[in-house]
Amino acid sequence: MTTPPSLLIAGHGARDDGAAEALRALVRMLAARHPDVPVAGGFFGTPGTSLPLADAVDELAARGAGHLVAIPLLLAPAGPVAEPLPVALERAVQRHPGLGHTCGAALGPHPRLLDALERRLDQALGDGARTPEYRSRTSVLLVGRGSTDPHANAEVARAARLLWEGRGFANVEIAFVAQAAPDVPAGLDRCRALAAAAPGDGRPGRIVVAPYFLFPDGLFERLCMQAEGWAAAHPGIEVYGAPAIGSEPEVAEVVMARYQQALAGPSRAAAGDARDAHRDGPHDARVAAGAGDR
Repeated sequence: MTTPPSLLIAGHGARDDGAAEALRALVRMLAARHPDVPVAGGFFGTPGTSLPLADAVDELAARGAGHLVAIPLLLAPAGPVAEPLPVALERAVQRHPGLGHTCGAALGPHPRLLDALERRLDQALGDGARTPEYRSRTSVLLVGRGSTDPHANAEVARAARLLWEGRGFANVEIAFVAQAAPDVPAGLDRCRALAAAAPGDGRPGRIVVAPYFLFPDGLFERLCMQAEGWAAAHPGIEVYGAPAIGSEPEVAEVVMARYQQALAGPSRAAAGDARDAHRDGPHDARVAAGAGDR
């Protein structure tokens, strides 16, 4: 039986050991779910990572790979970087003559990833998190990394709208850790102002800070410090912090969907995205409808 093209999972810009272990966990999950597909992963775009992309390419080449399909682990475009994925991949495969490669699409605000993000919010909020009354008094601050590229920042706004649609939260606002406005304190200020202006019984609402991050890293730690500092200065409102999405089954599902779409070619990949948006019936149809509002 012919071995299918190898799957190369390409994380972006993380030196943190926790992020490296999370990527290894995702590789193990995909290898267990799809034993017929050779898979490895590493990070590009940042020197000094403990899990470089070039090492993952070397590993797959040593395992007999003839062609790689690289899937960038990006929730939003990376914006200007010193070495984007196509450049990093081209440099890595040069050491292996005859090794072909294809770059697939980024993960983006896929409905399954929003499901995983919603579960992280519920974990942070605890008891009652899914009741309509509780959610109606809960604001979400979705925090992206931030970029000088407005298109990258716009993807975070798009994800916020899709997360808000039909889930019952009072509102979903956005902020960025660096390089873009509003910053985290300004985003929290807006959530507090909206909660104060909302009709109700006068009881204060709550805010849950949701990192739009797959893995924890240095920027994630900065986000936590910013949110904790704001909460300490505003003791009258409850502030919860959700964890990063992490190596959840939904992430593995979307990575494999992007891999299969890359193999199918551009025209069928677009059709695959449309199927993804509606795959789970009314829930995902609702999310797809929200996409049209942005």
